[in-house]
Amino acid sequence: MDQFLSSFTVEDYWRLFDLVRNSVITAGVLGLMGGLVGVFIMLRRTALVVHGIAEVSFAGAALALLLGLDVVAGSAVGAVVLALLIGGLSLKDKDTSGVAGVLMPFGLGLGILFLSLYDGRSSNKFGLLTGQIVGVDDVQTQTLVTGAVLIMAVLVLVWRPMLFASVDPQLARARGVPVNALSLLFMGLLGGAVAMSVQVVGALLVLSLLVVPAAAALKVTARPVLAVGLSMLFGLISAVGGIMLALTGEVPISPYITTIAFMIYLVCLAAGRGRGRRRRRQAAQMLDGDRMSGSGAAGAPPAAASSRG
Repeated sequence: MDQFLSSFTVEDYWRLFDLVRNSVITAGVLGLMGGLVGVFIMLRRTALVVHGIAEVSFAGAALALLLGLDVVAGSAVGAVVLALLIGGLSLKDKDTSGVAGVLMPFGLGLGILFLSLYDGRSSNKFGLLTGQIVGVDDVQTQTLVTGAVLIMAVLVLVWRPMLFASVDPQLARARGVPVNALSLLFMGLLGGAVAMSVQVVGALLVLSLLVVPAAAALKVTARPVLAVGLSMLFGLISAVGGIMLALTGEVPISPYITTIAFMIYLVCLAAGRGRGRRRRRQAAQMLDGDRMSGSGAAGAPPAAASSRG
């Protein structure tokens, strides 16, 4: 424990910050993207799908690493292909979690196979599981930021029908909203979002960027716009704050990001429950007031009658 605590230092902090400037920018943008996408994930109840896509994204990245290709591209291809496959298979039976549960172990098994065949540095293998955002160069930063901005732009453009189809797909279909097309579009965007988030926190911890901020925001508000704003803020704080704290020690970035996100969730959970208790007390007080006024009104006519007599 003493050795762990002694590893933290602020010496040369800003010099180290200059070295990871690209990482901070990339993580911040991906945190914002995760917050926006995460609200739709929660509304559609597809959190398990995110984990399944992350496993196959890991397999795609591992295959690219084995073949000497671009890891980000391999991760994106694996994630988007599986996301569209899940979306297509679940159009009829609507069982996205079941489809993801079937494909998830297959993707994880393939990833482990590809990594076992890779003879390169072990740090590259470990980075696929826990993230490797510190090592992004200018080209990767541009690629990840551009992809995240495009995903956010598409979601903003289809905000109203996508929200309608996510909250009440049956009513949206009855109103003429192309629910199936929007579902496939969202799954494709989700695949890209997962592939990019894997670069920050790895395949094992991707839920901390795509699910936890949105889950925290929805604990304190039910208004979609406010929930998106809070979720994006929480994602930004988690991603950037994780990197900033990681500069003070030798612990990888991922535990910091996941811990910050979890602490935000606990605070929002407590705040949401506190608001719920206050509302119940207010409702009880209003009900008691209505009962008292009702009993007073019921006793008024006899008194009025006796005064007239």
